[in-house]
Amino acid sequence: MKPVYFLIIVAILATGGVIYSFNNSKPERKSVEQKKSTSTESKVAEENSLQADENGIIHLTQETFKKEVFDYTASKEWKYLGNKPAIIDFYADWCRPCKMLAPTLEELQKEYGGKIQIYKVNTDKNPELSNAFGIQGIPALLFIPATGEPQMSTGLLPKETLESNITTILQVKK
Repeated sequence: MKPVYFLIIVAILATGGVIYSFNNSKPERKSVEQKKSTSTESKVAEENSLQADENGIIHLTQETFKKEVFDYTASKEWKYLGNKPAIIDFYADWCRPCKMLAPTLEELQKEYGGKIQIYKVNTDKNPELSNAFGIQGIPALLFIPATGEPQMSTGLLPKETLESNITTILQVKK
């Protein structure tokens, strides 16, 4: 009988040790969770900051769009917030025509230098923004003159057509 009591006492002590070590590991878990939270916050801050890629194209989120282009939640009347004509490329990573259009837009951004700004909006990551502009097919390009109303174009356009739209809609020459 004594060996049974001895085993029960050992089991209770072992269980107590496991519970004690589990409770002491919770602060470590909190610090890991805090690190994850800080990492997530920094990713959101990065997404909300405007930074051009190596080609000068700026990727927009819903929030940066409202700050830099047009706050569609505050007003239904178009008011462009930018200081130079722009093209906004609504695209998705899986879209083959979007991928085919990307190098042409990069060339145009370089060729027109500081005269225009090309932005990109990922429709999968910004569905509310896509819905606000009625995007039903991609690639969709929104041509925004410095003053006046923007014009939307859908589909894979050749470079010549894009240059023509830049000249006529945006009123910009090389």
